[in-house]
Amino acid sequence: MTTNINPTSLDKAAYLLNVPFSLAADVVNNAWMQELDEDHRHINIRKAINQFLQLYHFMAAEAVVYLLPTPSVTGLQDLVYCANMGVVLEEQSDNTTVILSNFSTEVRAPETKVGKAFFELMGYQTVTPPYHFEGEAELKHLHNNIYLGGYGIRSDKRAYDWMAEHYGVKIIALEETEPYLYHLDCTVFPLTREDTLVCTEMYTAAEIKQIEAVTNIIDVNVDDCFSGVCNNVRIGNSLLNASHIHEMKATDEYYNEEKQKNRKLEDLATRYAFELSFFNLSEFLKSGALLSCMVMHLNRKSYELVLM
Repeated sequence: MTTNINPTSLDKAAYLLNVPFSLAADVVNNAWMQELDEDHRHINIRKAINQFLQLYHFMAAEAVVYLLPTPSVTGLQDLVYCANMGVVLEEQSDNTTVILSNFSTEVRAPETKVGKAFFELMGYQTVTPPYHFEGEAELKHLHNNIYLGGYGIRSDKRAYDWMAEHYGVKIIALEETEPYLYHLDCTVFPLTREDTLVCTEMYTAAEIKQIEAVTNIIDVNVDDCFSGVCNNVRIGNSLLNASHIHEMKATDEYYNEEKQKNRKLEDLATRYAFELSFFNLSEFLKSGALLSCMVMHLNRKSYELVLM
């Protein structure tokens, strides 16, 4: 008799991605997209899929990568951004519950139904909080049952109170106030079980004190956050980040900022014994998205690897 297991229970890192068949940038739903006119937001799907495959092939060589099916439903322009699909909480005894997102934007609301069908088919139990919540992009696991949760722009602080009550997790709520950094993965990235990248200038002294009590803070500046210094994914000893600097000219408006961000990550990788890989995801940048937006953790086995 076959034992019922799911991706979360595997001893190997597992993630969820979505091939960008439905990717579009027709509906403007964030500050980055507002800077682009309709022509500059037009997405080349063939190029987007090729860029996606570079990321997928790298990840699939090191981990179990599930692909969320794209249903024949119009308007799912952001389905590829799986980090917003929901979150699998750590330290749960059965590893079978997925907290799905309760989107605050109308264009993304239908994605919850897609995620619910997929996860239930995989044997998970699904639940949607009664308040706005936008998934793993807003809720970063540190260690044990401790999380940092972003709220104020896309997610509601009450969603974290609800999770604490129903699942026994401890969530330090951080208020987001910068429209261009509207999810927590823009300003926070857990590098190891002990060390976390945090843009301290974006949070109050009281919030920073709470974070310092549960993790070692590696401070990053807000300019690097605008360029995506925190929008990473970790696989074992590898850090993955998006950069299209090779498509840019030295005279481009954001070239120096991109170069500075990349150098910051190179320094961090050297300091903490990581290998760093950059992926050109320029088509996804038209949605105001970076690499971390495209990946949902089904477990966090990568963080069990101690490098130093």
